[in-house]
Amino acid sequence: MTSKTTASSLLDFFFRPGMPYALAAIRIATGAMLAYIHLIWMLRMEAFFGPNALLSSEFIRGLHAEQWKWTYLANTESTMLAWVHEVVALTAGGCMCLGLASRWSIPIAWLATLLTAHRLAPFLFGLDQIVLMLTMYLCIADSGSVWSLDAHLAGNKPPIASWNNNLATRLIQLHLCVIYLFGGLGKLRGWMWWDGSATWFTAASYEYQSSSLLWIGSVPTLGAIATHATLFWECSYSTLIWNRWTRPWMLAIAVLVHGGIAIFLGMITFGVMMIVANIAFIDPLAVRRCCSLGDRKV
Repeated sequence: MTSKTTASSLLDFFFRPGMPYALAAIRIATGAMLAYIHLIWMLRMEAFFGPNALLSSEFIRGLHAEQWKWTYLANTESTMLAWVHEVVALTAGGCMCLGLASRWSIPIAWLATLLTAHRLAPFLFGLDQIVLMLTMYLCIADSGSVWSLDAHLAGNKPPIASWNNNLATRLIQLHLCVIYLFGGLGKLRGWMWWDGSATWFTAASYEYQSSSLLWIGSVPTLGAIATHATLFWECSYSTLIWNRWTRPWMLAIAVLVHGGIAIFLGMITFGVMMIVANIAFIDPLAVRRCCSLGDRKV
């Protein structure tokens, strides 16, 4: 393959015009989750912001001294300012979900959440990182052109395939591959993933347990199979997800793994958002058919 052909293939991979249906589904779920996250922070406002916060502004500034992580919320003790910020962020997340002023609401939701995340860095979990990742890439897409108030106000005109939809989709896909690959490589450093006992130790941990899986202890072979299958899936995801024959299997396992995390390990929001992120690997027209929404003429 010549360099010219390679360059042409790469350009086609990233910039071929794409439809917005899969991204619109991701936008709806991510916007709703952003609004939920900010609502939760607002319910414990004084614990996170202001002079009586669990982590002072001085501590946060010291924590970020060696890194470039700026947020004006770390330079003020004003609870009122934090309230205003969170209301704006929650509103932007809601508008993002509804698809209202998407071109503005999505970047505002991303920036407002990022600033809050930098202020509350030690309190963050995988959920916050995933919604920030998805929102960042949605900033460059036309996800508000379907299944949105914007589309309704514009007369529900048929969406147009555009290069920025495909670029946003590819960036989400590649980011997911990196997440799963390094997640799998990290697990390879733990002996429990080699001897097949990781599933049992996870099931026996009361820290995350929301529904009992202790019965796995009486079927150690099943626990070992689940452990090694999960490890193989994570390590091979970045390769097998691109093949059209193996992709359905990888996505089905993603639903099982993250659905299990949501149901049995108490991380419902994280499990749901990881499944949502995997929608990026589903053909946009297939998403449209599944949802049975939008214009019938494609």
